Amino acid sequence: MMLSLNWQSPELIAGCLMGAVILIPALIIIAMAKGRRLRDQMSQAIADNHVKTEAMDVQRDILLERDHEISILTNELARVRQDHAVLESEVRHERALLEEQKKLLVSNHHALSDAFKSLSFDALKQNNQTFLDLAKTTLSQFQEQAKGDLTARQQEIAGLVAPVKEALVGVDKKIHELEKERVSAYHVLRQQVQELVSTQQQLRAETSQLVQALKTPSVRGRWGEMQLKRVVEMAGMLAYCDFLEQVHAADSADMQKMRPDMVIRLPGGKQIIVDAKAPLHAYLEAMSTSDEAVRLAKMKDHARHVKNHISALSKRGYWEQFDPTPDFVVLFLPGEMFFSAALEQDPSLIEAGVHEKVILATPTTLIAMLRAVSYGWRQESLASSAREIGELGRELYTRLADMGGHFRKLGRHLGQTVESFNQSVGSLERRVLVTARKFQAIDSLSGNEPIEEIKPVESMPRTLAARELIGDTDRQPLPSTETSEDKREQPIV
Repeated sequence: MMLSLNWQSPELIAGCLMGAVILIPALIIIAMAKGRRLRDQMSQAIADNHVKTEAMDVQRDILLERDHEISILTNELARVRQDHAVLESEVRHERALLEEQKKLLVSNHHALSDAFKSLSFDALKQNNQTFLDLAKTTLSQFQEQAKGDLTARQQEIAGLVAPVKEALVGVDKKIHELEKERVSAYHVLRQQVQELVSTQQQLRAETSQLVQALKTPSVRGRWGEMQLKRVVEMAGMLAYCDFLEQVHAADSADMQKMRPDMVIRLPGGKQIIVDAKAPLHAYLEAMSTSDEAVRLAKMKDHARHVKNHISALSKRGYWEQFDPTPDFVVLFLPGEMFFSAALEQDPSLIEAGVHEKVILATPTTLIAMLRAVSYGWRQESLASSAREIGELGRELYTRLADMGGHFRKLGRHLGQTVESFNQSVGSLERRVLVTARKFQAIDSLSGNEPIEEIKPVESMPRTLAARELIGDTDRQPLPSTETSEDKREQPIV
């Protein structure tokens, strides 16, 4: 059923009016928003159009410039093509001339070759005949002359050969003498070689004895200490540092005696502990054997013994037994070969020693270390001298300040003396000399010499200006005014 509306109803009219009241502002707001968007779009379109117009102007200018450049290049290309055509014509002409000259040279070459062959053949034929005739004549003359000079030449040859014969005889004699000397020298050389072999055998025996002796721990330790002392002497440490040998330190754990071979005193109270009792018996056994496998095994034992000794030194804890505590212990190997042999078998020895606070040292490296310590002692001596100089400087500064006080006092007294002198001169001029000059005016007393004028002292003592000499700032300076470069006082009026 269709719903019928009563348009005359007041409620419907009121509802329509209310809807219109609500809808119209909304439509107005929507229209205004659309208008703003349209204005913004139009402004943006105008701006874009302006930008595009400027871009088109720039492009047009670029196109005009390019057209101008194209026209210039076109003209240049036409000129180059014209020049190229001219050059091609000239090249073709030159090539034609060159071909003609080449043909002419070839024909001239053939003609000259034929002429030369003909001339050379004729000349050779004529020269051969002439040469044969001349050779026959010369040979016949030479034969005739040779027959006459044969005897004379034989005599001349005999005279020339005689000195050579005498020289050969002398050379033969000299060779015999040299042979005798060679035999004698060979005999002497043989004796020397025999003596050298004997000396080598003796040296080998002594070396074997030395090796046997070094196998004894006490002898080996003493030898290491001797090497250590020689190294210290070569490094010059006897003059720059205090080192102690055969120092004993007690282990607090088991009260065993631990004996470092040397304690090197460092500047600043520090110290370096040196142990020279490195295990060398495995190396000595390796050197005394001729079996390569045994030697290699002994070398490995040598490296292992050195590493074990590093661990033993680390466990001893030398840095805990001395005051102040050292930072590390030096394990002295008395020969470069001991260190190189151990390092060849175990390259990690250096790292292991650093980890265990044990530094491996050979005579060379220990000398370098001791030289560095010696340099430190020299620097310490210089620092001590500098401190002493500083103390003397402070004492001198204090004494200069005291002396400045005495000079100030002397200046005040001199100023007072000058002031008193000037007052006395003024009193003399004003009171005494005025009356005394009247005596000179009396005729009966003529002949008296005039009294010379006594001038006042116009200089005052110079004020001390040095800050170090002024000293007490509460003291008032002398009343004066400085007017010259030497800071002297103005005269007192």
